[in-house]
Amino acid sequence: MKYIFVTGGVISSLGKGLTAASLGTLLENRGLSVTLAKFDPYLNVDPGTMSPFQHGEVYVTDDGAETDLDLGHYERFTNATLSRLNNLTSGQVYAKIIEKERRGDYLGKTVQVIPHVTDEIKGRIREIAVKSGADVVIIEIGGTIGDIEGLPFLEAIRQFALEAGTGNSLFIHVTLVPYIRVAGEIKTKPTQQSVAKLREIGIMPQILICRSEKVLGKEVREKISMFCNVAQDSVIEELDVAHTIYEVPLDLRAEKFDELVCRYLNLKAPAKKMTDWEKMVERVINPKHKVQIGVVGKYVQLQDAYKSLYESLKHAGAANDAAVEIVRVDAEIIEKNGAEKTLAGLGGILVPGGFGNRGIEGKIMAAQYAREKKIPYFGICLGMQIAVVEFARHVCGLKGANSTEFDAQTPHPVVSLLEDQKTIKGLGGTMRLGAMPCKLTAGTKTRELYGSDDISERHRHRYEFNNAYRDQLTKAGMNVAGVYAKYDLVELIELRDHPWFIACQFHPEFKTKPNKAHPLFRGFIAASLTRQNSA
Repeated sequence: MKYIFVTGGVISSLGKGLTAASLGTLLENRGLSVTLAKFDPYLNVDPGTMSPFQHGEVYVTDDGAETDLDLGHYERFTNATLSRLNNLTSGQVYAKIIEKERRGDYLGKTVQVIPHVTDEIKGRIREIAVKSGADVVIIEIGGTIGDIEGLPFLEAIRQFALEAGTGNSLFIHVTLVPYIRVAGEIKTKPTQQSVAKLREIGIMPQILICRSEKVLGKEVREKISMFCNVAQDSVIEELDVAHTIYEVPLDLRAEKFDELVCRYLNLKAPAKKMTDWEKMVERVINPKHKVQIGVVGKYVQLQDAYKSLYESLKHAGAANDAAVEIVRVDAEIIEKNGAEKTLAGLGGILVPGGFGNRGIEGKIMAAQYAREKKIPYFGICLGMQIAVVEFARHVCGLKGANSTEFDAQTPHPVVSLLEDQKTIKGLGGTMRLGAMPCKLTAGTKTRELYGSDDISERHRHRYEFNNAYRDQLTKAGMNVAGVYAKYDLVELIELRDHPWFIACQFHPEFKTKPNKAHPLFRGFIAASLTRQNSA
């Protein structure tokens, strides 16, 4: 088993996650199996209760874990299927240690960061390795070198690498090499300082990934090599990509990054062509068509809040040989200015998931506009609930229809709290979470898109379509396109008198890849292209 540890220095948001994911792509292309994990130093047990403004999206795994959004990159870039094991936080570590201490597992010993915290972290690495059975385990350490909260994780991986033995572990450090425009110079000092911090801890990175907006040049590479004690060919340039993040694996391959990694880890895995990946990137960069998609949400100003969603739209665009221009629409703006003024001219309208009642009426107006104007509509999670509320109000004439999440006293609770959620007090990890089966209805667009009667998709919600209104809504023109048979829960709806109006209770954006677009997103973009071209 080989282990790769990816750390970051100087500033956050350097792209450690994308670098780790891209390395996974390159190693898989050489015939190796990989698994990836994100170790985060914050004290939250998971990001499930954190605000999207603070943390970005919450990514959900098949086994129902609420995890860091970087796990989305890992699954999109590789064939790895990840689980709750693949995201570890300080909160999880300390909660487990305190639980053990309260039980008396430590037999009266003083509980300390070393060895107890570090042993817990090392134990998770071993568990990931054993349960994945992968050839290579890639561990990304969140945060920036120098952060106090990250020190136990760095000490743990230092110890682990020593225990793993020579040739079985590798430290990769992602760092910033800034270009100072006023001076007209590339500066290496931030990288030198960052590596010096690592060396103080006892970690000597073998490979440096240098993020820069300018080509480094031989002189800069030599300087970094000399002052950071890293071989010259191990100073890897990682420039800002021009078009898409899916260029990163190709750029790193051009730098012989994967070849270098294999050399350090004594891996005999010859390189292969990446023809399919190159074709996908070419479709993204030079598409034949273009379509505008309005994403109506409440966190639209934050790129990371809907990270998987935006990537899914790009994947579907590539599958349709189309550039997808994402128009971010704040739902509250629709409430102020009206749907016609805000949404006119779009090829399709997508309403994603979310929580809280801010902007809800704007989303309902968006669903109504899409239904009445015959614009392709795709509702996800809350977006499905919104579509149900809108249909109940304006087609079925159920005045005041709503979700009990937003109006507990609504006369028509067409969306209501799941029965097993009514007694739950805590918020963390208590929603309907993870992959669950769905039986598709014959003769529906959804069944045609999936090409299967049975599917499995990931969930993250507490509220559900109220079956008490099912007959009334279906008689008025709404099809139930899929159900969770065990509890007869409505998972998918379609409108019969509409060219493309589909909404799902699950999150399809968590199961899509750049070279294998999700069928619902692929169908949505195809329908939106048709609409925009005929408008």
